[in-house]
Amino acid sequence: MRTTATDLKGKPIVPAKHKSKKGMERLELAAVYLVLGLITIAFVLPFLWLLSGSLKSSTELFANPPVWIPSKPQWSNFSTAFGEFPFFLYLRNTLTIAGFGIVGAVISNTLIAYGFSRVEWKGRDGVFVLVLATMMLPFQVTMIPLFLMFQKLGWIGTFLPLIVPVFFGNPFFIFLLRQFLMGIPKELSQSAKVDGASEFRIYWQMILPLSLPVITTVMIFSFTHAWGDFIGPLVFLSDNKLYTLSLGIQQIMSVNDPRWPLLMAIGISMTLPVLVIFFVLQKYFIQGIAFSGIKG
Repeated sequence: MRTTATDLKGKPIVPAKHKSKKGMERLELAAVYLVLGLITIAFVLPFLWLLSGSLKSSTELFANPPVWIPSKPQWSNFSTAFGEFPFFLYLRNTLTIAGFGIVGAVISNTLIAYGFSRVEWKGRDGVFVLVLATMMLPFQVTMIPLFLMFQKLGWIGTFLPLIVPVFFGNPFFIFLLRQFLMGIPKELSQSAKVDGASEFRIYWQMILPLSLPVITTVMIFSFTHAWGDFIGPLVFLSDNKLYTLSLGIQQIMSVNDPRWPLLMAIGISMTLPVLVIFFVLQKYFIQGIAFSGIKG
């Protein structure tokens, strides 16, 4: 029977090597937290400066040395910005594109990923490699052919070039969904087939509910892309009334003397929805990213 050595007060005596090991672990943990803290500061500082600038006058904004806390917060910057800038019109346009983008991303990519992960067919893996290879093509390479094609269809100057392609799949979303679906046991599908379920019924009633984390991840990525997209609207939209937020802000910035506090107020208004959506859905987002790499 083993006994633990104790000191005069009855406390167990810990060997020196164990104390040294525990001290090193604490030091490593402190170093990790220090690095994470520095990275967090690097990411948070620009947002704090944007928030601070949105409440400043032009004089304070360009003061040297910089002023972080406004002496008198200019809350009127927000009302003035919304009054002079057609924020809600551009917001409606942006949400229209983002809403259709989310629907298209979920419908098309889940179906394609299901076919690549749960259905056996000849040449499946080779076609999947080709799909992944298209990720290496930047939008700038396909921009001119797409513009000419949409011009012949008469879609230039409408939302269609920004909405319709989303319903034909996205290589990154397909990869993300496929990796997640391959982690779901195939015995579930096989047992459902034995009971007479069709392939579509298995996809709709069994696989989709189990894939909620990764579907939420796809929805977040799709929304953030449509929300901040600038090149697409710049190329395909020509009417001021159809501009998105990012394109509308750029038009104001191109003026000779932009009013920076107002632009910063609009920038805060554009940033907050993305932050709120991420914090509300972060549990599903982290699960979707983590579980998508379980099985290749």
